Amino acid sequence: MRATLRWAHSDLRTHRGEALFMVLATAGIVASLLLATALFGYATNPWQRVFTQARGAHVWIHTARSADAATLAHLDGVESVAGPYPTESATLLSRGTRASVELRATPGRPSVGRPLLTSGHWLDPADPGGVVLESRLARALLAEPGDTLTVAGTARTLTVVGIADSAEPRYRPGEQPGLVWALPSAVRDAGGEVTGLRLSDPDDTDYAVQRAVTVLGAGAVTEVSTWQQARAEAQGDNRLLGQVLGLFGLGALVAAGFAVHGAIGTRVRGHLRDISVLKAIGFTPGQVVRVFLLQHVAYALLGAVAAAALTQGLGRRIPGRFGDAVGVWQGLPGHTVVLFAVPAGAVLFIAATTGLAAWRAGRVPPVPVPRPAAPAGGRLTALARGALGLRLPPALVLGWHRAFARRPRSLATVARLALPLLLIVVAMSAWTTIDRFHSRPDEVGLAAALTVRPDSGLGEAATRALLEHERHIADAYPGVEVAALVPGQTATIALRGLGTRQNPYPYALAEGRPARGPDEAVAGQGLLDLLDVRVGDWVRMTVGDQPQILHIVGRSIEPENAGRVISTSLDTLRENDPGLRPTLYELRLRPGADPHQVAGDLARAAHGHLDVHPVVNPADGLSPLRGVVAGLIAVLALIGIVELLTAIGGTVREGERDLLALKAIGLSPRQITAITVTATACTALAAVVVGTALGLPLAHWLIDAQGRSSGIGAGLARGPSPVLLLLFGAAAMAGAAALAALPAARAARRRLADTLSAVA
Repeated sequence: MRATLRWAHSDLRTHRGEALFMVLATAGIVASLLLATALFGYATNPWQRVFTQARGAHVWIHTARSADAATLAHLDGVESVAGPYPTESATLLSRGTRASVELRATPGRPSVGRPLLTSGHWLDPADPGGVVLESRLARALLAEPGDTLTVAGTARTLTVVGIADSAEPRYRPGEQPGLVWALPSAVRDAGGEVTGLRLSDPDDTDYAVQRAVTVLGAGAVTEVSTWQQARAEAQGDNRLLGQVLGLFGLGALVAAGFAVHGAIGTRVRGHLRDISVLKAIGFTPGQVVRVFLLQHVAYALLGAVAAAALTQGLGRRIPGRFGDAVGVWQGLPGHTVVLFAVPAGAVLFIAATTGLAAWRAGRVPPVPVPRPAAPAGGRLTALARGALGLRLPPALVLGWHRAFARRPRSLATVARLALPLLLIVVAMSAWTTIDRFHSRPDEVGLAAALTVRPDSGLGEAATRALLEHERHIADAYPGVEVAALVPGQTATIALRGLGTRQNPYPYALAEGRPARGPDEAVAGQGLLDLLDVRVGDWVRMTVGDQPQILHIVGRSIEPENAGRVISTSLDTLRENDPGLRPTLYELRLRPGADPHQVAGDLARAAHGHLDVHPVVNPADGLSPLRGVVAGLIAVLALIGIVELLTAIGGTVREGERDLLALKAIGLSPRQITAITVTATACTALAAVVVGTALGLPLAHWLIDAQGRSSGIGAGLARGPSPVLLLLFGAAAMAGAAALAALPAARAARRRLADTLSAVA
């Protein structure tokens, strides 16, 4: 045991840099995997907790007042019913902000879909103007219990008495109205009803929706939302962040395993005589294997324990959603098991790759085998001889030859180094794609910067006059957006009529062509998947009791409503309903205009008759992803450094036998150093080329696959610019050369006696 520890200590002193980078890389990998687990728990658990405690309804059905919603309680599979509750659409004003809401007349606290109060109290009949706001709506309105809200366009005021969490779809400006619970006396102009169904079997949700629409009649149903939609919306960007962290964490773990395998293999080849001596003095093959295995497992264990301790102790102090995620995750039942399982799994994986490489050390014979006089691949190739004949610098030619002389070993080194570089290229592509949402929003379905919704007190002509008067508006596209029932009547989608044939809305198309003719439309990926249709198909949907048949001629990139949107021109919708008037305007601003300033100017000019808000950019919720990408690149860079140090050590050791010959032909120590530096740089260049060639298509595939799964659709991915890729390659080569310079210079200045002993 003492001899084993001495050997391990001696090896640690010789390879301090590799040991340090291995510990740091393992710590980064384990931290990434733990944060990914926390984000997955954070994405799912809060909504699931609210849904369970509130006895949430699996289906919410909005109907006209004339519908007999009470019959839904008798449907097969319906366990209990919430409502029907009369509803009123309104716009609330508070502290300079406004939000579209659904006032829901709730005589008593529901038993199904029960709001969970976070502050204040429930509705009190003694306060007929009191309301309870859904928590996200309250944050948007900057409202707290005791605040007074104004109903836009009226003199009515409402008092906030409570704020509650709900498992229903949450408020999203311009997409989903906020939920406000009020006493029946406060809902004065009810235009519809909403009914919640709690099912005995949640897997039968689609069938239950179909049965409910059949019983009520398609014309009576205005909108349907399900628990799956609410859960997916609640998970939102947290799940994506967890997927990114988990994917790169696992990729980095594989890269680290290969790096350790290569490091031990190179070290075994460099210490064949030392290992033979150990066996000659009594070391068994198992003991030799354990020397390498325990040493590298100790590095991995140290990094894993450090990552677990830091995540557990300081994780909740990370700013933003990462700290929140760790805080929620630490309160989950399986937290302790995962905290031990993830680091243990990472250590076991590294131990497995270490053991495979260390097994070769155990097979070294106890009697040293003489090295061949001329190693395979050691002779100069015809290309190298020709390059020397052209009087190219010998260091350059011999360095290139040394990098690729041993084909299998050189290819293995390039492959191991290319893996972390490949993942870095994928990470840079993700960064570039996120930047594209901000720099070129028109290319990702966000041509408009503002959405304007006039209230009933402002006519179409007056609205147009206000918009034309604002000099920062480049184009204003009138439109309407309604909920439509899909064929089979199992879900609702967004049917949008936007722009006219003379001034069409500039949709970002990933497939097909724009909708120009009558009955032509473009659709999002989420709608194509929901209906199982493709570009070129005709689809039929129902708006109220009126059918609408459209020809899908293109697939648009749709960041809203999970891509479940079909868009046509306002003229097409007017063919079915000549009296249709615009209910919203999408505004495209001039370059350099500030959306928030323009929104404020319009709101002041309209004296409160316009609901103006910026278009939500999905990338705003992904801002933490940039920090994630930067951290992952740092971890992958550490793994690349470990592999480079291994390659440098192997190149220096294999060049020791050539040192006398190089000096004999007149090369100076500086030129001999340049040979090793050039060999390392050539290896890095080959790895950069392979990593970039494979990383770019892999990044496009991964990003497009995520776009398809989220409903936005493929066509989002953008790779790094050629300039950035050139800088990346140059940085990798310069870093490799810098790492190789010092050990190469030391080897070139070794004494002849030392060199003779090394090659003997």
